[in-house]
Amino acid sequence: MFLYLNTKAIILKKSILKKPILVIKFGTASITTNSGELDEQVIAGIAQQVAQIHSQYHIVLVSSGAVAAGKSFIKDYKKGLSERKAAAAIGNTLLLNKYSQYFTPCGINIAQSLSERTHFSNRKQFLQLKKTYEKLWENNIIPIANENDVVSNLELKFSDNDELATLIAVGFNASLLLFSTSVPGVLDANGELIKALDTSDKSVLQLANKEKSASGLGGMTSKLTYTRLANQMGIKAVIFGIGTENGILKAIKGEAGTVCEPQPCSMSARNRWLASGSLIKGKIKVDLGATAALSKRFSLLAVGVKEVIGDFEQGEVIEIVDEDNVAIAVAKTKISSSELIKNLKKQNLEVANANDIVFI
Repeated sequence: MFLYLNTKAIILKKSILKKPILVIKFGTASITTNSGELDEQVIAGIAQQVAQIHSQYHIVLVSSGAVAAGKSFIKDYKKGLSERKAAAAIGNTLLLNKYSQYFTPCGINIAQSLSERTHFSNRKQFLQLKKTYEKLWENNIIPIANENDVVSNLELKFSDNDELATLIAVGFNASLLLFSTSVPGVLDANGELIKALDTSDKSVLQLANKEKSASGLGGMTSKLTYTRLANQMGIKAVIFGIGTENGILKAIKGEAGTVCEPQPCSMSARNRWLASGSLIKGKIKVDLGATAALSKRFSLLAVGVKEVIGDFEQGEVIEIVDEDNVAIAVAKTKISSSELIKNLKKQNLEVANANDIVFI
């Protein structure tokens, strides 16, 4: 009897974890009013729409807005670093409580997940984060992620929550990533919505308005940059307008916003982590011969290295650039930068094994 019940539990757990993963990112401009206050009508709409798809997906919400929620409590707030951290400390509680206020009537419990860059750059910490999310999903709880602004090191911060959302999507192998924005999606020069976009062409970044939102850190350039990364990792992404009626539900169906289809990707989970979540510690410039060899999936040898930029230790992740300083790959190194500099002309010295090199 015990064996039968235990087997049923294992089967049930596996079926629960088989649901596709959906990551939805909400920027500060999407969930606040023009005066910078949390927009309860928008948050209520998010809860109502997410409730309709909760049974179909494992969902992660990535939400900015903590600083905006807490800044009114800081006297003479001027956006200084310590002021932003203090505002975030206050606002994190206010933001989560507001989500809870509207998700609870829908029968959904939520959990706070404050993340730092090291949670992704350190493989062990990342795998623990993944296990935590899986346990939350087993219990039908939706994690709401945000950067831990209170303690994040300035040099190791996420560029913005677009990056955080993408790292979660890539690391967890999500099937779909949604970016909300204050406009209907990516717009052309005439202000018309572009309904579909091929992000394999880097020129799509030119479509973005270079301005950031007044209350947040990101903008359309950031969304397109991380949409490209998600697409390269085999994840479909949609940039949609939070003001669109039932925008989340329509974006999932491809009926709203700008739809960006994924590119074929057969990378292992570890190599997806190398390409997206790892923290780059330095750079190596390689010659034409090494560039050609790498493209044929050979290991990187010291004789092909032209220049070592920055300091790194054995086992850390570096960026590989060609002679034109164009990034072509990331790799986990087998030797430190100091050892490499001493042995640049040494024959058959492996700097990075082919299995630890990922083209970008």
